[in-house]
Amino acid sequence: MSWLDTHPHSRKRFSLGASSVSTEPEINLIPFIDVLLVILIFLMISTTFTRYQELAISLPSANGSESQAEVKQIHIAVSRDGRFAINGKVINPTQMSTALMQLTEQGGNNLQVNIDADAKAPYQAVMTALEAARDANLSNIVFSSQTKK
Repeated sequence: MSWLDTHPHSRKRFSLGASSVSTEPEINLIPFIDVLLVILIFLMISTTFTRYQELAISLPSANGSESQAEVKQIHIAVSRDGRFAINGKVINPTQMSTALMQLTEQGGNNLQVNIDADAKAPYQAVMTALEAARDANLSNIVFSSQTKK
């Protein structure tokens, strides 16, 4: 026989306090609030680094009259099959650089090159016209386009 069997209070369950009452489970919100505050602080700090950087630019204004200097134009036409014409005269691709150099010597500094290429013209033909203009030291190059009707 043991001591628990002979003791008068041994029939009760062992407890440190009053009689056991079933407690309802409760959710502790303090760790949840702590985590949300940390996330909120992280988002507040990280959004300050994602500002878009913009340049403050003050553009100059022009008050003068329009320039009366007329720009001389050189028209280079590129056909669908890759043939070239300078100012309406059909020319061989190998002679294009020399013809543009002659026009540059005659025209002076204010020369504008208009490249009128067919929509189906080969890319290489357009590049040949650009290279010829570059070889003749012409930098004012414009591509002509047609508006849709």
